[in-house]
This record gives sequence, structure tokens and C-alpha cells, in this order.
Amino acid sequence: MKALCWQGKNRVRIEQVDDPRIINDRDAIVRVTRTAICGSDLHLFDGYIPTMEPGDILGHEFMGEVVEVGPEVRKLKRGDRVVMPFTIACGQCYYCKNDLWSACDNTNPNAWMMEKMYGFSGSALFGYSHMMGGYAGGQAQFARVPFADVGPIKVPEGLPDDQVLFLSDIFPTGFMAAENCDIKPGQVVAVWGCGPVGQFAIRSAFLLGAERVIAIDRYAERLKMARAGGAEIINYQEVDDLVEELKWVTGGRGPDAVIDAVGLEAHGTGIMAFYDYSRQRMKVSFDRPMVLRQAIQACAKGGVVSIPGVYGGILDKLPFGSAFGKGLIFKMGQTHVHRYRQTLMEKIQAGAIDPSFVITHRLSLDDAPEAYFTFRDKQDQCIKVVLDPWQEARAA
Repeated sequence: MKALCWQGKNRVRIEQVDDPRIINDRDAIVRVTRTAICGSDLHLFDGYIPTMEPGDILGHEFMGEVVEVGPEVRKLKRGDRVVMPFTIACGQCYYCKNDLWSACDNTNPNAWMMEKMYGFSGSALFGYSHMMGGYAGGQAQFARVPFADVGPIKVPEGLPDDQVLFLSDIFPTGFMAAENCDIKPGQVVAVWGCGPVGQFAIRSAFLLGAERVIAIDRYAERLKMARAGGAEIINYQEVDDLVEELKWVTGGRGPDAVIDAVGLEAHGTGIMAFYDYSRQRMKVSFDRPMVLRQAIQACAKGGVVSIPGVYGGILDKLPFGSAFGKGLIFKMGQTHVHRYRQTLMEKIQAGAIDPSFVITHRLSLDDAPEAYFTFRDKQDQCIKVVLDPWQEARAA
């Protein structure tokens, strides 16, 4: 089969690899019909996530058709259309039984790597380094899905792939980010980063009752999409002091909740941005936390800081005294996709949201190596890339 394989920093290519096969009796094999490039994939592409190996198959946002099931799989059969949560959960451990699916104890065979770095391991992820399980990803024509009775979300008849694909990650990730804000009627939420997760956080905040959402970015096409979703917009490059601007537009109080939908590769201006870039280039730090600093400083007293953006290491120069003094609440972490899959599927069926709004580029899998650069470098007004593994490549 064809698959997109990591070869090193800024290097990915399409390769012919062996088809996946049933390894465990609880596995299924899926013929991938749609897959996507996620902002988190760029952290692999840019070389910030350790324990990648040449030949690793990328991709954690994918869906498809079941073509084979192991003898212990009871809930799926050949021909079922399914979406895969990017987190792999066993369904039986303490964390799964308490609806904390991304903290699963049993799916990461390389848990010791995560334990050395972070103290504990969470669940394994598809296509996201060996410290997170080493599972092959879904930017391929076929994929092996472990714990097939636990993760895959069956797709009802009549819903096209483009509407349900993002139940794999970015829709529940944006929704959980908004839910973590504990939004009360009349409240204001500020969202840093209007990429795909930020766009879903904006719309989810409104679904959960926010009166106003303020979207912060620097790219016109992203801000335009955010405004189409009902948000007020701020181009941070056009204001002298973003924190003061947010105080001004909220009557001096600041947003009631803030969402950092950017993470470790944040951009910014000023001396602290230069400081973060320098430390990252010298490999002193994994992360550029300038957005998180702004979010903490801008958040209203007693507010919530929600962090769906990925961070990888130890953060420097955070205004933690400000967070303590204002009594802020922090909520963050990998998304518990399984918790939200039915609720969000019902919202799609009811017409409350059509997640395909975020797609700007529909391409073949063969186009993926070029598409990584297009997506990362914000070329051609790219916001979200969806790939068809069975489509012919574009003519040169």
C-alpha cells in the first residue's frame, strides 16, 4: 500500500509499504477513505517531538471502511464506515471507566518512555512517535486499528466523509477546550490561534452558551473564517499591546476564559518572542510559550485557562504569580475523544454544525509531501488539508 512516511526534520515522502495485518484478536483493518494533516503533525514535521524513526507512518485524523476484523471483535463488521479517535483506549482500565480516555493505562507499549519524561504515560496515539506507542498512522491506504470494539465511531447512513472526519480529533478537541472553560451565560471567551482547532473552539464556545468570542490571529483568511463563525477578531500584529486591547474590549475585566489553541510553536512580537525563538533554536527549550503568557495575563480574575495546544517540555518565564494572584483555573490535556463522539455526531446529524466548513484543500495522498509545506507555511490561504488515499495525484 501507499503511505506517507516520516524521514527526518522537514522530510516526508510517499512509500510503498506492507499492508497492515491483524496482530491481536481485538484488531480491525480499515481501508482509509479520508485522512487529514493536523497542526500537531507539524510538530513532528518540524522535528520537535522526539522518538520518531525514519519510515514511521504519519497521521492521526482518519476514517474509512472496515475490511477485516479479529475473532474477538463483536461491534464491527466488514463494510462498516467508521471514524477513528486519535487516542487509543482499552475501555477497561480505571481511566477509561472514569471517562478519562486519553489517560488510558493499557494501550502504550512504550509507556516507560513517557514515564521517564513526564512521570506517567497517557494513552497511545496513532502515528505520533514511539514514546506514544509507535502505532502506524492513517495517512495511508489501510490502517490497523487496535481495540476495535472501543474506539471506532460508526457513521450513520447519509453523512458524507467530510462532515464526520474531524470527529477523529479537531472537533472534539475544540469542543473539549470550550467545555473546559465552564462557560456561563453572558461570558466572554478569547481564543488564541484560528487554525482548525481554534475554529472549532470558537463555534463550540457559542454552542455552549458564550455571549462573545474574541479570536486572535494574524492571517486574514483565518480571521475571516473566525468572523464567519460569529467571533470578533483581533489581528495581534495590528495592536500595540494585546493584553491591554483585550482588557479594553471587555470593559477592563478581561475575558472570562481563555483558550490557547496554538501550543509549542507560537508566534509573536517583541522581546519575549525573540527570547523564545532563540531558546528553541539553541535547543534549550522545546516550546515557545508566548501565547500562554498572554492568555494568563489577559484572563479575568477567577477565570479559566484552557489549553488544547500541544506542549512538549518545560516552559520558561510563565507569569505564574499572575495566575496565582488572580485565582485562575488551568485545564488541559489530550482530548478524551470517546467522551464526545456520540454528542457531537448528534449535533452534526441535527444540522447544528457542519464540520466541513474548515476544509480549504482537498488533495490526494500523493500530494501530501507538498501539502505539509503548504499547510505549515500558510501558502495558498491553507487552513485545513484533507487527503484521499485513493485519488490520483494532481497533474504537475
